[in-house]
Amino acid sequence: MPTLNIPEIFLSPAVSANALLIYDFRMTSDVVKSKVKLHMHMLSFLQTGKKQVHFSDAVVGVNDQQSLLTKSGNCLWTELLDNDEIYFCKLFFFSDAHIAALIHKHPLHFPTSRPSTEETAPYFIIENDEFIRSFVQSLTAMLATKSALIQTLAAVKFEEIMLYLVSKYGTSFADYAQSLIANDHQTSFQKIVHANAYSNLSLEEIAFLCNMSLSTFKRHFLQEFKETPGKWLQHKRLSRAYELLKEGSKTPTEIYLDFGYNNLSNFSAAFKHKFNATPKEVAHA
Repeated sequence: MPTLNIPEIFLSPAVSANALLIYDFRMTSDVVKSKVKLHMHMLSFLQTGKKQVHFSDAVVGVNDQQSLLTKSGNCLWTELLDNDEIYFCKLFFFSDAHIAALIHKHPLHFPTSRPSTEETAPYFIIENDEFIRSFVQSLTAMLATKSALIQTLAAVKFEEIMLYLVSKYGTSFADYAQSLIANDHQTSFQKIVHANAYSNLSLEEIAFLCNMSLSTFKRHFLQEFKETPGKWLQHKRLSRAYELLKEGSKTPTEIYLDFGYNNLSNFSAAFKHKFNATPKEVAHA
């Protein structure tokens, strides 16, 4: 699956790459784990369907009762239709410069926060309410005008929603907004690997989240862990599967997909090779 450069794929030649961009995004079929290079921060107002975003060291899912602010960077998008409806969300893209200008304009609402020793999450979940639903409708009306002042209007709408969110969530949102333009160090390679050790992501997908080619990822992994990534991940995932089955909290059919196996037969074969017992035998022991 090709990597999607967003929002560039939505831009017309007449739109500046640094402009505020509002885009109506629709789909008629499910898409699972699209590779996305998000070059701007994004507000995603989901109107129908469900969305999951897998970041380098975190994963988040939202439905049409929520919206999501996503920090720029590499991620995997899964977008699912709900009851065969059209998947529909309104995307609002903005840059570091836009958020910096907003903070400079409204210092009382975005006071300088103390540096945190913890890395900021790459997302902020927003619970939809009547104001936000009305705001999304106003974006639809604004886009329909085809006004020559669309960027001026978009700037007003951006300021409106950001100020509303800081009034709704207080310092937690103000601190998050400031973290978008902070020069945080990148998440460490080992942290990304450990965060996805028990996921169902492939090596290629984990490499993408590390912003590396698969060959570079494998080479770097061997240097860091003194073992091939395939062997290391298989050990971690099968060991965790063994624990779950031994506890009796899960059945083999419930977990094989979660640990990256396409079918129960392959999972059972790998499991038996490692533990000299089938998943079913361990579960019923």
